[in-house]
Amino acid sequence: MGQSKAYRVTRTKIWRSDADRSGGKGVVLDETKKNSGIINGENCTGGRLIVKIKILAPGAKMPKIEHEGDSGFDLYANEDALLGPLERKAICTGISIEIPQGFEGQVRPKSGLALEHGITMLNTPGTIDSGYRGEIKAVVINLGDKEYKIEKGKKICQLVFSRVESPAIVESTELSDSKRGKGGFGSTGLH
Repeated sequence: MGQSKAYRVTRTKIWRSDADRSGGKGVVLDETKKNSGIINGENCTGGRLIVKIKILAPGAKMPKIEHEGDSGFDLYANEDALLGPLERKAICTGISIEIPQGFEGQVRPKSGLALEHGITMLNTPGTIDSGYRGEIKAVVINLGDKEYKIEKGKKICQLVFSRVESPAIVESTELSDSKRGKGGFGSTGLH
């Protein structure tokens, strides 16, 4: 069977990386049948999405989930940076990605960074469209009152994949009534 930049296929398992196969920390993506011909670009296998990752810079790390069932793949900073209070920067991850059509990647903050240091994402979730092939960057801001040092190789954000729809948009002079109507911005109250 073949290889892709993101996954290595063996007879029975697809692993997140070769390090996982050799006993490193990681999660098996999917159990597969021998000679199933599963990796072919945008295909899914066993109901799981196949996403290709390209390493762009030395030291860049592959996205990884920590626990079976987690929805977010951790992304890692591929540069050092110092963020002052209320300062924002686009932090390089050193990777690009190929997401199959009909899906998107959502870049989201890490809750620990937000709670402990006030580090969050400005455009959350940040959308990665399926056609984008540039470097993934985390647009972070320091909402804390102290400088925060971002270190190369440390977690900076997480990536969640989601199915998207492409509806037909139609201009209309009328919209159907709903119980909520035009109520918004606090119309449901706080109780």
